[in-house]
Amino acid sequence: MHPAPSIILFTTLSGLGFGMLTFLGLDAPAPRGWVAFWFFAIAYVLAAGGLISSTFHLGHPERALKAFTQWRSSWLSREAWLAVLALGLMGLYAIGLVFFDARWSFFGILGGLLSLATVFATSMIYTQMRTVPRWNHWSPPVLFLLYAVAGGGLMTGHVSLALWLFPLAGIVQIVAWADQDRRERMSDTTLATATGLGGIGTVRAFEPPHTGSNYLTKEMVFRIGRKHAATLKVISLFLAFAFPVLLLLLPFHHIMAVLAVLSHVAGVLVQRWLFFAEARHVVGLYYGR
Repeated sequence: MHPAPSIILFTTLSGLGFGMLTFLGLDAPAPRGWVAFWFFAIAYVLAAGGLISSTFHLGHPERALKAFTQWRSSWLSREAWLAVLALGLMGLYAIGLVFFDARWSFFGILGGLLSLATVFATSMIYTQMRTVPRWNHWSPPVLFLLYAVAGGGLMTGHVSLALWLFPLAGIVQIVAWADQDRRERMSDTTLATATGLGGIGTVRAFEPPHTGSNYLTKEMVFRIGRKHAATLKVISLFLAFAFPVLLLLLPFHHIMAVLAVLSHVAGVLVQRWLFFAEARHVVGLYYGR
């Protein structure tokens, strides 16, 4: 799949933002006053900024509101509703903390759970796609949630928890990559099964169906060399998990914390690029790729 910048930013920033909102809503004691204001401001910029960036991948961004109409069948629509509900409830919770020095627990707990549900719905947009073997897998929901919780824990100052979650996320990511490779190799969809001509003999494409590129070849067919993918995986693991852990193990300083956050975000961006670049849509068979 083509790794569109808008979708990479969306999955990275919104996951981090909703991860922060999860901790802000479920954590006790919660921050109060201006400390709470800045925590919520950063979380909302990340969550809302990620959601807004996703609309730039639409052919007609002005029609984004129509995404709310298909909640019965579409995970994208469910994600939109969950995001609005989560942001609304967490906004009420933030008002109590910032302006009234009051912890309205109902709004915080429900908003925190809905924030996690939003990340889960985002992952299911990809997991439900049976046409992409690497996505139709157990790993997207697990990793999207794990990345959100790990990043949210770091951003809200839960350093001791982040020191456990980062290595765990790295291990799960490595296992997921290996199992995704296995699933892709074992996929029984080939040019022979797609055409139904496998019983006759070996099936191969005589000529490409198009002399030039089109929407499908641009969005659904993308190839990355195995050597480059392996290098990027090492870089993503180092930036997202290993380097932040090393920084967090040093005597605490705000500069170290900022560097850990920046490194983690950079690593997640690389991982999200790979998430799309390595995914092979079965439509590629039609184009002999």
